[in-house]
This record gives sequence, C-alpha cells and structure tokens, in this order.
Amino acid sequence: MHWEYGQIFAEPEIPHTKVDETGLASNPTTVTARDASSAESENTNQPKRVLGFRDLLLFYVVTGVSLRWIATAAAAGPSSIAIWIGAWLVFYVPLAFSVVELSSRYPDEGGLYVWSKKAFGDFSGFMSAWAYWTSNLPYFPAVLYFAASNVIYMRQNAWGHLSNDATFYIVFSLLTLTLATVVNIVGLNVGKWLHNLGAIAMWIPALIVIVMGGIALHRYGSANAFTRHTLTPSLHFKDIIFWSLLVFAFGGCETGSFLGGEIKNPRRTIPWAVFAAGVTVAFCYIVGTVGVLVALPSTEVSNLQGLVQAIAKTVERVGYFWTLPVAAFLIALSNVGAAGAYLAAVARLPFVAGIDRFLPPAFGRLHPRWNTPWVALLTQYVVGVLFIFLGQAGTNVKGAYDVLASMTVIVYFIPYLYVFAAMIKLQREPAGAEVIRVPGGKPVAVLISVVGLLTTTATILLSVVPPADDPNKLLAVLKIVGGTAALMAAGGWIYWAGTRKHRLARLKA
Repeated sequence: MHWEYGQIFAEPEIPHTKVDETGLASNPTTVTARDASSAESENTNQPKRVLGFRDLLLFYVVTGVSLRWIATAAAAGPSSIAIWIGAWLVFYVPLAFSVVELSSRYPDEGGLYVWSKKAFGDFSGFMSAWAYWTSNLPYFPAVLYFAASNVIYMRQNAWGHLSNDATFYIVFSLLTLTLATVVNIVGLNVGKWLHNLGAIAMWIPALIVIVMGGIALHRYGSANAFTRHTLTPSLHFKDIIFWSLLVFAFGGCETGSFLGGEIKNPRRTIPWAVFAAGVTVAFCYIVGTVGVLVALPSTEVSNLQGLVQAIAKTVERVGYFWTLPVAAFLIALSNVGAAGAYLAAVARLPFVAGIDRFLPPAFGRLHPRWNTPWVALLTQYVVGVLFIFLGQAGTNVKGAYDVLASMTVIVYFIPYLYVFAAMIKLQREPAGAEVIRVPGGKPVAVLISVVGLLTTTATILLSVVPPADDPNKLLAVLKIVGGTAALMAAGGWIYWAGTRKHRLARLKA
C-alpha cells in the first residue's frame, strides 16, 4: 500500500457531481480537489463535504459495532474468541482493503453502487444497491426495539411491565426514527452529531463490561477456564453455523463510502478511518467478550437477551449497581445513533440510482435549503415505519416478518459478492498515484478478494440452514430461497422499468 506522504496528502482528482437548477444531479465531471472546493462554494445546491476523519471514524464505529454480538459470542464460551479473530481475518480485513482501494479509485457518492457499475455495468450497480437497500428494511425496527428494551433497564422495577407492551415499542421506535430522519434531512453537519454520540455511547458499555470483568477476576478468579481446549472452536455443523453470525457482525465498513461525495478529501480520510475503525471494532468485540466470560459462566449468558442483561448479572455478583442504568441508557443511545447512521448511508443508494434515472428522478433531487437527498430519506422513513408496525403485528404477519428478517441476512451479503468481484475485475484498470493499493499489488489484491468471496459465499450458504428446532426445515429453506429470488427479481423488474421509461423519454425528446 502506498502510504508515502506525497501521495496521501496530494490534491487528487475527484469526481464532482454538478446539480442543475432543478436540484437534480447531472453526470459527474472530473476536476481537481481545489477546483471542486471552489465549485462547491459557488453552487450550494449539492451535498456538502462535512465529514472529517473524526466523524467518519465514529460513523464506522457506530455502524460496525453491535453490542448484542458480545453477549451472543460469550454464550458460546471461550472458543468464540478464536472465531472472532478468524472472522476478522477472513472477512473484515479483505473487506477493509477492498473498500480502501476501491474508494480511492472511485471516491464517488454511492460507494459499492459505483464500484459494481464500473466493474460490471449499470445492471450490476443497480442490483448491488437494491440488495443492500432491501436487506436493511427489517433493520430499523430490530435495532430500535432493541434500544427500547434497554431503556426499560434504566428503571427496571418501575418500567419492567413495558417489556410486553407493543404500544411502548411502537411509540419509542416511531419517535426515534423520526428524530433520526429529521436530523439527516437537515444535513449531515447536524445528523453526524447523533451518529457521533451513538459511537461514543457504544464504547462506554463495552468498557464497563471490561472493567467489571477485571473486578470479578481480581475478587473471584475467572468464571470460565481459558485453556487450549476451551479456546478451540468446535467443528460440529451447528457450531460452524454460529461462525457465520460473527462474520455477519463484522459488516459495515463499506457504509461510509456511500457518502463519498460528503467526505472531506475521501481518498485520504477513508483509508485511515477504515483501519482505525477495524482495530476499534475488533477490540470491542474480542475484549468485551473476554470481559463477560471472566465475570460470568457462559451458561448464564443468554445470546437472546443482549449485553445489558449480562451487565445486570455481573453487578449482582460484584456490585456497583449504578452502572446498570447508565449502561442501559448508553446502549439505547448507541442503537439510536446506529439507526441514524444507517438511515443516512442507505438512503444514498436510491439517491444515486435516481441520478442515473434507474429510479424516478425525484430520488436524485436535493432539498432546496439543506442540500440533502430528502426524497430518498423520506422514502426510507416511510418504509421503516411500515416495518415497525409489521414487527409488532399478529402471529401470522409476525411469522412472515421473521422469515423476511432471515431472508435479508442472505440478501445483505449479496452486495459483498459484488464488492470482492469488483475488486478483482478492476485490478485491470490503471491505478494512478492517488490510488491506495493493497500491499503487494495485484496478486495480493486478488488473493484477499478470493478469500473474501469464499467467506461471503459460505456465510450465505450457512444462512440458508434453518434453526434446529424448526418443525418444517424444507419449507423454511424454500421460503428463504424463494423469497430471496423474488426480492432480487423485483429489483430486476424495477431496473428494467426505469431504463425503459428513461429510454422512451429520450426518444420523445
């Protein structure tokens, strides 16, 4: 990787998106960084570059760390430590190197949409974006319900009855989703503070777990034995399926690149933020899991309950009861911040698809005052509201929702296939001095991309396997596979309809 000072801090050529008087972005032109800065100051009707290194690092942390995975890993015992390290090596590291090189080649708004389009054409660009966008549909109710459940622990005795109150979950989720949408429409210069607070709030509960684990270790010794035997992962099939969950936990370092047009000097900022975030995310997951395992026997940790319950059991053992409501509040805040960050990132995909006329042109328009893709953000908000209600619907609808949630785990990984394949394909393109290459050049880039492809493919295949307690495993597999195919076919139809409409409009003109 070329980290020489002159290359990293030079003024590279970056794509600059022009916006016409209607607020619709036109085809990008290439200008120098200084020219782009000058153009941005002259034309305010375009996304502003407001994210610096600190903002982007915190953005990667809040989208890359989900504290519930710490409890999930701890419930599996000390062997999860080795799985965390393996997942980081075979998935996060290849993904991080791919994101860094591809975003330095094409630091445009849209990230993987642009990379897939450059490598394989318009259809692949649209389908990668469609898969990523739809995979996040059940995310918002899931993360906001989780935040709501943590709020209850702030005053468990007084608010414990709300744990089975659907109205509480719906109202909380609607209010926080509305807040996240409003601050992002007003602008990333405002919305980024919600993301930043969420990232900081993500750190403190992890540190609480680590410190409490240290106290428990000092007073009582470790609650779990850390030996070569206990640290060795099991090779039973049901345990291998568990590995895919921890791979899933390392997704997220691609999100910042969706905002490439709103990052200050993206070719310099993204690489350092990605690798700093990689260390931070791995530290939170691995050391946080060790902290829980030192404090509590793995049999007492529920992978379904989350980190706050592990903290609750830990304070029962070591004291410091004031830490529980503090941790509960911070975990809730971190999840609201994560929802806001994903809302901002994912909305940029229909925005750039609208620019290219694959979606109605309104998606590519910016707000006349705040210069944000408000139509894409509001669309994401409306869909999020729909899924909030679906998540608390009756049994039959809830069952369909659960199938959709399982299905979108698979759909979530399809864009990673595009990223790694694009990384291989685009090695044929000439790389200028401004491109940050993988150390070792093309051979190493291809190798790590193949590792990423294999890991992603294995994760998708393992995600198809139904739970052991499912009464009709074949039907569950058919639902997931069939639903995935239907969802991708719907994306193909939307692409075809959009291109056909645009082609007819140009013929009429």
